[in-house]
Amino acid sequence: MAVLEMHEANKVFGTGNTKVEALKKTDFQAEAGDLIAVIGPSGSGKSTFLTVAGGLQEPTSGEVLINGTKIRQLGEKKLSKIRLQEIGFVLQASNLVPFLTVKQQMQLLDKVKKDNLQGEELERLYEALGINDFLHKLPGDLSGGQRQRVAIAKAFYANPSILLADEPTASLDSDRAFEVMDLFKRVTKENNKTTIVVTHDTRLIGYCDKVYNITDGVLKEVDKESIRGEG
Repeated sequence: MAVLEMHEANKVFGTGNTKVEALKKTDFQAEAGDLIAVIGPSGSGKSTFLTVAGGLQEPTSGEVLINGTKIRQLGEKKLSKIRLQEIGFVLQASNLVPFLTVKQQMQLLDKVKKDNLQGEELERLYEALGINDFLHKLPGDLSGGQRQRVAIAKAFYANPSILLADEPTASLDSDRAFEVMDLFKRVTKENNKTTIVVTHDTRLIGYCDKVYNITDGVLKEVDKESIRGEG
């Protein structure tokens, strides 16, 4: 069974002359162990696709299923529980609590969710992301790249079945970007997760099993070797 499915899901903003179909009717599915890249130009619908897939926005029509559960028109309480238990988000805005240290950001999750990473697994995560040196700092004391690495750590920390990342390497230098993608791949494969990475950086698609292009709201699977050849 697919972990994440979309059946003719679309997203429309505005009405009349201001109506924009940011995501046209989309069929999509991802299995456990899949690492998928979604690429496309700015304004193409990448972020809309990701937020609809993760239940942050309700599709205008069609269905989204997470582990077989139709999430459209679920009550907010049930939908929030599914997001908390099943989905880890890495958004372009790092969404860190400004008055909590890096370590406290993680501890906050322990108050609302069990089965988070602990012990050696957590230490390996911190080491892989290079954040051990600023666990006791506030977000305001960190660079943009450091905050992004903390946001990635938070997504992994919750141990979700689905990881959705919107330009997770945009504020990182090349070496760190490749390390982060290697981490995404390793966690996806070793722990049988489903990971979708939205990116404009075609250098990263070599880490992925499948690549989709989205243009003007139309999502289509493409051959990653042809994309890499173009780069």
